[in-house]
Amino acid sequence: MQVPSTIQAADREDRLQISELIENWAVWRDACLWDAFRTCWHPEGRMMATWFQGTPDEFIAISREGFDKGVRILHFLGGKSIELQGDRAIAQTKMTISQRAVVEGVLCDVVCTGRFYDFIERFEGRWVVNVRQPIYEKDRLDSVDPGAAPVLDPAVLAGFPEGYRHLAYLQTHIGYTVKRDMPGLSGPEVEQLYLRGAGWLAGKPALP
Repeated sequence: MQVPSTIQAADREDRLQISELIENWAVWRDACLWDAFRTCWHPEGRMMATWFQGTPDEFIAISREGFDKGVRILHFLGGKSIELQGDRAIAQTKMTISQRAVVEGVLCDVVCTGRFYDFIERFEGRWVVNVRQPIYEKDRLDSVDPGAAPVLDPAVLAGFPEGYRHLAYLQTHIGYTVKRDMPGLSGPEVEQLYLRGAGWLAGKPALP
């Protein structure tokens, strides 16, 4: 049975708006355009990251504070997949998170590759993020000066999940408390996230 073209057009428009939402999130957050960035979120939304878990306003406040102290975290986006169900959606977007800081006396960059897994809903006529849960697939640490190399503590490094252990090492080194059970490429954490995503599309809450 052929789907009416009007429904197809509406579906395409929703996907375009969701794609724009995800792109705006990265651009506005990294550019410190906080008033615009706030519009990406549901008022009761939640941001989940290695170094922070909380509301959009809390995330903005701690991000501003960190930026003023010299913390630099940047995002780059790749392709995305969007599942739509009425006024709800799950979007997965390939991404990298990069952060620069001094680690063991050496200025370093960490690049973490993964996906943004977003619980998205239509709220007051527009698409917004209800919960953002990154999936951390792999990472690496490089010194900015090719002639210098930090000496990492192997026991500390091994204590973090494989998908974000270098990112966690850096963030812990500069004073953040890192959550140690974030979803990775495989394992029970990401499988549970997929179940929550299916539940979200079926009308259940995004968070337990």
